[in-house]
Amino acid sequence: MKIIHISAECYPIAKVGGLADVVGALPKYQNRGEITSQVIMPFYNNRYTQEHRFKSIYKGTLNLGTESFKFKILILENENLGFELYLVDIPELLFTDYVYSENDTKRFISFQIAALDWILQNKQLPDIIHCHDHHTGLISFLMSHANKYKKLKDTPSVFTIHNAQYQGWFSHDNIELIPSFPLSHIGLLDWDNNINPLATAIKCSWRVTTVSPSYMEELKVKANGLESLINSETQKCVGILNGIDTKVWDPELDDMIEAKYGFEDCDSGKHVSKIWLCEEFGLNSEKPLFVFIGRLVEEKGADLFYEVFDKALKNLDISILLLGSGNKMVEQQMKKLTSKYPKMYNAFIGYDEALSHKMYAGADYLLMPSRVEPCGLNQMYSLRYGTIPIVNKIGGLKDTVVDISEGGFGFLHTENTVKGIFNSIKRATQFYSDSSKIKETRKTIMQIDHSWDESAQQYINLYKSLNQYS
Repeated sequence: MKIIHISAECYPIAKVGGLADVVGALPKYQNRGEITSQVIMPFYNNRYTQEHRFKSIYKGTLNLGTESFKFKILILENENLGFELYLVDIPELLFTDYVYSENDTKRFISFQIAALDWILQNKQLPDIIHCHDHHTGLISFLMSHANKYKKLKDTPSVFTIHNAQYQGWFSHDNIELIPSFPLSHIGLLDWDNNINPLATAIKCSWRVTTVSPSYMEELKVKANGLESLINSETQKCVGILNGIDTKVWDPELDDMIEAKYGFEDCDSGKHVSKIWLCEEFGLNSEKPLFVFIGRLVEEKGADLFYEVFDKALKNLDISILLLGSGNKMVEQQMKKLTSKYPKMYNAFIGYDEALSHKMYAGADYLLMPSRVEPCGLNQMYSLRYGTIPIVNKIGGLKDTVVDISEGGFGFLHTENTVKGIFNSIKRATQFYSDSSKIKETRKTIMQIDHSWDESAQQYINLYKSLNQYS
């Protein structure tokens, strides 16, 4: 069975968030037995593409309204990612040093057209086309209704919602960008008087998945305007919890951390990384170290950070280290705290993959007070490295973290406010004083299996159930 994943991101080629981690890992775990899983994504102008070799295997021309663009399909030559990687090269639109911008309508429509044009000319059509997020949301519609893709009409499509907050809306004035189709089907593109790629994918895909069971249930009541659509299509929707790539995220093999360790020697291994972090960022290694790693946006609760951190640093004997970027006002607030609480708090504004690994390894606690977290991978990374998560009880976070008071291994709050988050930090600080419980909890959480094995098999079972009808 041949599967093609279509995505705007894929680790390690281009990463903005968790989408990249999923698309970079799931195909790898699917490539066993009778499954051949491949990925196609845009060809960006970034460090990865500059440092690797690619070979052109197909050339074509696509039309966007009155404009035409030449494109190539490239294949990665000199690295084995665990799956075949193809890239769509459209120099005028996709070859940029960024993944997302304000001009994404044309960019990602062109990407979807080029991907389908290439798939269409292959001698062997895929058995399943698996699309990810709104940047690929028009593909199932085009396969079913666009005149030029009739050959793909009976190919099953799976669409995964990684985050329903972003839907790719654009005006009907841009309808000419979409390849021709019978206008009687235009209602499949429309939602709330706009063309909505996410809504289109939900309507037209054979199956719709989300990245955790709880997130699927949450979307039925809170989906940024798509609640009624999700409920009406619920019979083809299923939540499958993401996994993590346990080869990339393994403290026993991780070359990015200061000392490798397993669950038996996690305390000594984590201590080495904690000493490095505290020396690097001027913090006291004797105190419990809380870290945040991620985007500084409201969705992640970052608008509350200044008040939360200020209150926690003022009232508790702790250290906090932050790695992230996003809202400029929040970034300024995070920098301001550095001078207010020297030797207790520090921040790295930006993103550094190696530093994130060191922080997972060296921290005592990971903060994830997200308002929206469809699955969340950071809490799974932290568990893998023996770092105890402090999370809001939503989405995939409540699917993967059990509160310490319920015989679990983390700290959850249901009130995502300054008070609620502070109380969780306070509970964790008190828990830190019991070294035997800390050691026992670290060993326990490092042995929790959040690999892709089970989740990948659930997707394979889903594919097989669709393939029998194609």
